[in-house]
Amino acid sequence: MTQLGSRAAVFGATGAIGGALVRELAARGVERIYALSRRPPPQDEGVVVTGFADILDDASLAAAAERIGRDGALDTVIIATGILHAPGIMPEKALRDIQAKAFAEIFAVNCTGPALVMKHFIPLLPRHRPARLAVLSARVGSISDNRKGGWYAYRASKAALNMVVRSAAIETARRAPLAAIVALHPGTVDTPLSQPFQSFVPPGQLTTRQQAAQRLLDVLGSAGPTDSGKIIGYDGKEIPA
Repeated sequence: MTQLGSRAAVFGATGAIGGALVRELAARGVERIYALSRRPPPQDEGVVVTGFADILDDASLAAAAERIGRDGALDTVIIATGILHAPGIMPEKALRDIQAKAFAEIFAVNCTGPALVMKHFIPLLPRHRPARLAVLSARVGSISDNRKGGWYAYRASKAALNMVVRSAAIETARRAPLAAIVALHPGTVDTPLSQPFQSFVPPGQLTTRQQAAQRLLDVLGSAGPTDSGKIIGYDGKEIPA
């Protein structure tokens, strides 16, 4: 069994970072990886079992949890979903840019969806051995670290997500005291999400998807119950709420 256990599930598995995490988990010897997304590949591949899951659909998540739970507990769950921009949606520079529909969509994907995944998949973590659930957050979701303002919906959705993680960690500790529920900041990764803003990234600070996956799994693999509820950067350092 690896540091991350033998069974893992990744949500957003067809995304840039999610796909890299699936590959890296396989490379590290995880024996069964459930790669879940709204558009899963038609066939499984090796240790990777693909499946459908819509993080905003309770019934979809319940069905996925029931299906996976038949095979036993999960040692690692990673929620690698998120939205910063989309057609007709860009980060707000000022209050005048806020649009209700865009705000609601960003909140749904970045906060409500991961909360629903936790609702259905934290019960699949084992009670009496180490386990981990991680969700991708962002440093810009830190209230105390906000120095520049702007990006209202994205910042607020990630701050709310961090609070969900904290509350879920407290609740989970009562049932599974060896589990760690954490939010991970991947840094700026070369993905479609960051592409419109990469020109502002200082030299040497833009990482590849695989580098990001390796760093995130290193951090997650070393996380324990005392880290539960924390926001942790790709460098292993805690980020203030």
